[in-house]
Amino acid sequence: MIVYDKQILNNDALVDEADTLYKGGFISKEQKKFIKKELPVFKSQDNILVRLGFFLLGNLLYSSICGAISILGLSSEHIFLEICCYLFAAVGFVGSELLAKQNFHNHGLDDSFILGALLNVGFAIGITTEGYEIVIAFFVAVVAIFMFLRYLHLLSMLVFCLAVTAFLFFGMFEFGDLGKAILPFTAMILSAIFYFVTKKLINNLNESYYYNGLLLANSFCLVLFYLSCNYLVVRELSAELLGTEVKPGTDIPFAFFFYGFTFIVPIVYLVQAFKTKDRIMLWISFLAIGFSIYTIRFYYAVLPIEVALTLGGLILFAIAYFSIKKLKGKESGLTFKPDRINHSDAILNAEALVVASTFGMKPEVKPQASPMEFGGGGFSGGGSDGSF
Repeated sequence: MIVYDKQILNNDALVDEADTLYKGGFISKEQKKFIKKELPVFKSQDNILVRLGFFLLGNLLYSSICGAISILGLSSEHIFLEICCYLFAAVGFVGSELLAKQNFHNHGLDDSFILGALLNVGFAIGITTEGYEIVIAFFVAVVAIFMFLRYLHLLSMLVFCLAVTAFLFFGMFEFGDLGKAILPFTAMILSAIFYFVTKKLINNLNESYYYNGLLLANSFCLVLFYLSCNYLVVRELSAELLGTEVKPGTDIPFAFFFYGFTFIVPIVYLVQAFKTKDRIMLWISFLAIGFSIYTIRFYYAVLPIEVALTLGGLILFAIAYFSIKKLKGKESGLTFKPDRINHSDAILNAEALVVASTFGMKPEVKPQASPMEFGGGGFSGGGSDGSF
């Protein structure tokens, strides 16, 4: 399924490991440069601004090709309008394949063709089905997961997650008011199921190429799980979808559950993040706590905004200051000191792989026989055998 050469993928992983070793202070800058020079890797861009520039250039190239096709199809306007997006999507698929064959990966040019193909597939299905949302979401999800599996494109995995979420929402809308009413619980249950499924896939992963995509999907499930039953989200969606009007002195159904969910889930995320040392879950928990505070303040403004912001800033400063004071002297576990590397065994494995791959070293080399012969060494060294 993967279009790229596995050896180049392995080289790319080795170069990343070398960069990690360099940041941890285990190899020098010259060694890192030598490793990157010796190992053939993809044509990619780590600088986000440069990658964005190539993405814009790729969009210009993509639109130019689509414009040329449009000029050729002007003679048959009605038919061309129905099939033009399919043709544009085909241009995206062909361009993605050609760029992948030339080892473009996370470069910017490949992003424009992959995302352009996804966008045009959505438009094409929308024109054919006259805007039937659930069908559009289904086909976009299928194409997005194909793009991720074939080109290891992280943004395609994000599109897949969003498309699956849209498919769930529009699918529940098909059941009328009942589907809209149970939508928060359905989203909560399904996101929890997919979280554990992706977690299991990560733990049992044989090929590391899909790790980042599965990690993205796993993190997306955490966010969706929290937002599915957040009080603010549920109340505003109830007003938008069901026309529910919350009068003074009343509240939405199961309000206590949604209140508790809004504050308990971020705390569970925080505790679990500390327990498993999961940095992504830690950041998600911080964002969830902030959004929970915003949720309550959105409906119950106890203090003026300027006073609330000032007090919030002072509390955050105090937490940060005392946390740094308490953790800055620790050498292990939770510490304020930067990590030299994540896993000590990964250091040895990565260093061995980098050195072996770069210098062509073999694990064992049989020593060449020495031309000088020695005696038995019975008493005191080579050649001494108990006699002169």
